[in-house]
Amino acid sequence: MPHLLPERGPQRTIAASNFVYTVGSGLYLTAGVLYFTQAVHLPASQVGLGLGIAGVLSLAVGIGVGHLADRRGARGVYAATLAVQALATAGFMLADGFWPFVIAVCAATGAKGAGLAARSPIIRHHGGDRPQEFRAYLRAVTNIGISIGAVLAGWVVQVGTHSAYQLMVVGNALAFAASALIVLRLRPVAPEPAAGGPRWTALRDRPYLALTVLDGIMAIQFKVLTVAVPLWLIAATEAPHWLISATMLLNTVVVVTCQMRASRSIDTPAAGALAYRRSGFAFLLACVLISLTQDIPGWAAATLLLAGVAVHTIGELWHAAAGFEVSFALAPERATGQYLGVFGLGAGLAEAAGPALIIFLCITWGRPGWYVMGALFALTGLAAPLAVRWAGRHRPAQQPRSEGEQARSPATA
Repeated sequence: MPHLLPERGPQRTIAASNFVYTVGSGLYLTAGVLYFTQAVHLPASQVGLGLGIAGVLSLAVGIGVGHLADRRGARGVYAATLAVQALATAGFMLADGFWPFVIAVCAATGAKGAGLAARSPIIRHHGGDRPQEFRAYLRAVTNIGISIGAVLAGWVVQVGTHSAYQLMVVGNALAFAASALIVLRLRPVAPEPAAGGPRWTALRDRPYLALTVLDGIMAIQFKVLTVAVPLWLIAATEAPHWLISATMLLNTVVVVTCQMRASRSIDTPAAGALAYRRSGFAFLLACVLISLTQDIPGWAAATLLLAGVAVHTIGELWHAAAGFEVSFALAPERATGQYLGVFGLGAGLAEAAGPALIIFLCITWGRPGWYVMGALFALTGLAAPLAVRWAGRHRPAQQPRSEGEQARSPATA
């Protein structure tokens, strides 16, 4: 599709790197939890605990690396995080017990969070007048890559052998390494000079921090499809196992075709606040539908599961577009990496609390836990508009550039 291929230049390079990265990510997102439970034979409770530890330890990494990208140049920092993620993912091959698993997943999760923060100044620099739209475009590309990875992961799950799962890990690591090499084709982004005042301004911006927490709670929804649905499908339903890949593909098709359209209509913080609210109710309805798949015939379970995933994906479109808009619109340009690193704490919160919380509520507790999970999303969506309005009223003033900076051409930055 022509609109999925940008003109030659930095945006195409960024998109190519993102595509290669997400093919590998699609493998892990679809079957990563199953690798540790089925191939390494770790209990699901230990996997959830390990992922939670990794999320906690990686919470502060994004802020520091984002600040480093602002001050030292984003391209090299971002490429380094991808290289670390490749090595850490390869380390999954050596994770034959709980603590080796924890060490490897901590390194991989920390590098992932750091990479998201380091990439933000690159997106703002090369994203045109509205980097939020380019970020939405990258999310569509992301889901194309994930869909390819999901198809490959479906084969891995169907075969179910130790060798097949190990091959999946190798492919994931190679994709991250290739993505780093592609990023190095970009021209360096000149670092922003330090502004006057406190160094860690993002950590002093209480409204932005409150919005980060709410977005982090909402971001647990990403674990519904990658953690809860695979384990629930295998343990509690009669639906065929290949449906794990089908749910990811359904999610991908909707996101690829609709994410940019949804993001165009969410072009102010106020519109983002309303999108948060809509997404919370969509997630509530999706959780109810998925919970009803237990103890019913396989065809009925498959139908309800796909319906629940479709509703969940609509909520995901609104949630992602809202996050794109408010995180960029409420962040000062000079501190993009730092602010987006702080906003990434929300994703870190989801990484830390999400897997264990979802496994406890939706898998261990069962159907009532799905209702609690959905209610949490709905309440968070209702609170988000209040936080957005508060952040808008206290938005920090943009620091004026010096005459030398104003004369600097973007092409040389």
